Amino acid sequence: MGGTMGLGLAAFLGVWTLMMAAMMAPSVAPVGVLYARTVQAARGPRLAGFGAAYLAVWALAGIPAFLLAIAVDQVAMGDAKLARLGLAGVLVVAGVYELSPLKRACLRHCRSPFGLLMHYASFRGSLRDVRAGLHHAVYCLGCCWALFAVIVAVGTMSIVAMVVLAAVVFVEKRWLYGAAFSRALAVVALALAAVVAFTALAA
Repeated sequence: MGGTMGLGLAAFLGVWTLMMAAMMAPSVAPVGVLYARTVQAARGPRLAGFGAAYLAVWALAGIPAFLLAIAVDQVAMGDAKLARLGLAGVLVVAGVYELSPLKRACLRHCRSPFGLLMHYASFRGSLRDVRAGLHHAVYCLGCCWALFAVIVAVGTMSIVAMVVLAAVVFVEKRWLYGAAFSRALAVVALALAAVVAFTALAA
């Protein structure tokens, strides 16, 4: 059914948000658990605000993902070689982004849960938990958006791609050598891009 799974925008966003929640849960759990321990009063509503704000950012990220999926579908139906070259291009973008200063900044943020809690403790007002959820989600998105672009290009409902990507995100954020792993991942992405482009041109 292609990258959009034959769905309209609203249905796609629903499926996309559930996918992102499942894939990001392992890597965001440490921050969520620590944050929950700091909430003493009105725990239910406050934690719901944090979680809803976090998911809202990923739901909005589904809009460009939907547009990319439409483009991938149209290209794939019209020219298989061009579709492969497009996938190679997405892999190049992902590889280059993994080496960028913005990626490093977002990854440092996501790899420091205690630093996050100290920062969020300064938030005040009734929307402090929503602000914290939005803040953390934006950094998570900044850390992972290029990798998720790859999964859209490969196929949104590819279970194998989803499992692999969830594992990659978890290792990047939680492993002691996650920053070095990110750089190695960039090399792998660029190498895959070269292989895909070569096979497309040789076909």
